[in-house]
Amino acid sequence: MPKKVVFIGLSGGVDSAVSAALLQKAGYEVVGVFIRTWHPEFLECNEEEERHDAMRVAAHLDIPFLSFDFENIYKKEVADYMIREYKSGRTPNPDVMCNKEVKFGAFLKKALLMGADYIATGHYTQNKNLFIKKGIDVLKDQTYFLWTLKKEQLKKILFPIGNLKKTEVRKLAKKFKLPVAEKKDSQGICFLGAVDLKEFLKHYIKEKKGEVVLVGSVGEGNKKDYVIGYHSGVFFSTLGERHGFTITKKSPNDGAYYVVGKDVKKNILVVSQYPLRFQHLPLNRGRVGRGISLKNTNWISEIPDPNKTYTAQIRYHGEFLPCKVKCSTLRVTQVVFTKPVLVAAGQSVVIYDGDVCVGGGVVV
Repeated sequence: MPKKVVFIGLSGGVDSAVSAALLQKAGYEVVGVFIRTWHPEFLECNEEEERHDAMRVAAHLDIPFLSFDFENIYKKEVADYMIREYKSGRTPNPDVMCNKEVKFGAFLKKALLMGADYIATGHYTQNKNLFIKKGIDVLKDQTYFLWTLKKEQLKKILFPIGNLKKTEVRKLAKKFKLPVAEKKDSQGICFLGAVDLKEFLKHYIKEKKGEVVLVGSVGEGNKKDYVIGYHSGVFFSTLGERHGFTITKKSPNDGAYYVVGKDVKKNILVVSQYPLRFQHLPLNRGRVGRGISLKNTNWISEIPDPNKTYTAQIRYHGEFLPCKVKCSTLRVTQVVFTKPVLVAAGQSVVIYDGDVCVGGGVVV
């Protein structure tokens, strides 16, 4: 029998390098692929350095090495999408879109057309019988970003390190004598790295000074009496944040102020020291309360049972919150939590049944 061919995305980091080595050891015919992405001109780009590291890994393992240029897809489906969402007052998750449109979209499609049986990545997650399960390493688990995958795709996807902890991956990198064994992990958004998101957005969205208003003052009397600070633009803030604005009227006994609402048209941020008390705030551009609506939902295995209790993550590395899931249609869902939550429009909410990722959607 001929060996099964796996195209693995080699990013230049240790996770994908160890994944490639494990696949090779398991008997697959492995092809390393570096994915070229889009980077804004005003940012220093280290893509060639990463590509060079990926080439070194491929050479060390003695496997073929290819480069796929998905710059246009990245620009349109990830970067432009993110900027457009922020301009609309929502809070998108570009890493979810990167996985959906690039890694498990364009990359998967091209690899299969070129004769691959599978693709693989260095994600910390598990593909168990076409179910996505949390990675063994709870601190590295990346299942939250993969809720858009479908069973047809999972038939062609391998996650070689999902059953390992990061410490084990590092040990294997040294055992395989990989040239990136000591390389530090990359951080940040998929195409920005560790660059501050707000600094990036300021190149596309103009700063505009506006008022920070205490929540109790919304719709009550003279608004000026309740202005307690200022900000540089509502587009740069999201619900739940307690940074990115300046409070000028604050007593020594005041606690932290959280963003609980924003009026995009009037450029007003609404804040409170008690962010989960205001279930019916009309300006929140998201949801504060027990129930939230999701759109563009995707259910990987089956449609959730409305009588069953699941858990949900409303942000990466966030708490797993008990909830009920009620699907009004295949694309629109109501999630009801046992306690109030604060979540912004545009964010991904991911549903779990134990360790299994059931699917998810985007907050309306």
